[in-house]
Amino acid sequence: MCGGVTYEHNGEVVRVYFPNPYAKLPVRRRAGGSSLLSWGRRKGEPGRLPLGGWARLESIHAGRWDRWQPQPVRLCVSSFMEKDIHGVSHWFDLTRGQWIQGLVAREGDEMRVYVVTIVPEMDDAIHERWPRIVTV
Repeated sequence: MCGGVTYEHNGEVVRVYFPNPYAKLPVRRRAGGSSLLSWGRRKGEPGRLPLGGWARLESIHAGRWDRWQPQPVRLCVSSFMEKDIHGVSHWFDLTRGQWIQGLVAREGDEMRVYVVTIVPEMDDAIHERWPRIVTV
């Protein structure tokens, strides 16, 4: 379900995991470059946006995110982490031209980004959810 990501920010490689309450994800701006936004919301964090760090694609299409003015965005990450059924972490690299799709949600002044997830297409997938990877 994409529990961690790696990206470059100000010339440094950053590795961040969702449980970290300071976790931010790089969101590509239309004018170029990227901005760092808070990755979802954890239990105990203030705010009114949904708990968690992920948005199921089917729930977006069903309109469940509409009240938070969802905007699709590209996440500028170079790799992401998934755990297998044994709890072992595995890192997956993205190639040039690939992005993880994100969703920016808003409630008043609060703004957070969520990783969009899909059901894996592989019949023998060991993960229930997978980040939606788009190619540009």
